[in-house]
Amino acid sequence: MSAYATVGAVDDAKSTAFYDATLATIGWSKHTEFPGWHAYSEGGKGDGFVLWVCKPFNGEPASAGNGAMVGFMVKSAAEVDAFYAAAMRHGGTDEGKPDARPHYGPDWYSAYVRDPAGNKLSVVHNG
Repeated sequence: MSAYATVGAVDDAKSTAFYDATLATIGWSKHTEFPGWHAYSEGGKGDGFVLWVCKPFNGEPASAGNGAMVGFMVKSAAEVDAFYAAAMRHGGTDEGKPDARPHYGPDWYSAYVRDPAGNKLSVVHNG
């Protein structure tokens, strides 16, 4: 299992150039990309911790909070459902009910929540 973080980008080309150059100095490189989205990991293998750089999904400008998200990869869709339910029971707010999201991948099943302080979290099963 691994975790990922997402950081917002204002200018895709500038962000890509910055992250390509700086992360290369520590042995990280891009391993996945599609329009407006870039994923980086140690060795460019995609295992372990992954950093995604993108423009916020809602189309609003990136800021310290908009576009920032901590994600957790889990073993099953049932774990996604359980995480979401517990979040709703303990002061979380809905940012996307558990569901398949084929625009991210054919087996992507996820939920999105904000904690009581407003921090965005995701939980993902990529079967």
